[in-house]
Amino acid sequence: MRTMMGRGWRPLWVVLLCVISSLAWAGNTPCSGKKGGIDRCDGDLFLCNDGSISASKKRCSVMYGGETQARPQTFLQSDDACACGTSTFCTGPRGGVYCLTPSGNKSYKRK
Repeated sequence: MRTMMGRGWRPLWVVLLCVISSLAWAGNTPCSGKKGGIDRCDGDLFLCNDGSISASKKRCSVMYGGETQARPQTFLQSDDACACGTSTFCTGPRGGVYCLTPSGNKSYKRK
């Protein structure tokens, strides 16, 4: 066991720990994975590169500065003007609050 922790193995352990910690950090960021990363803030919400909003509990305005107060949000009953990134949201028939991505998909807001 003493030989495995010798000086020759230390660089390998350091690299391994760095890779594992970076993977863990990347999994906990808003808009990670297929959402493509963070595009910009919409008040406290993260607007992702794919046009959807992130379900993260973190507040975008706190992480990246900018507005400290949440922008006023408008809730509509129709799909006419609910584009993500405009601070307008639609309310579905069962009470779900969502916005429409550029591809036309619904992106639901966390409760």
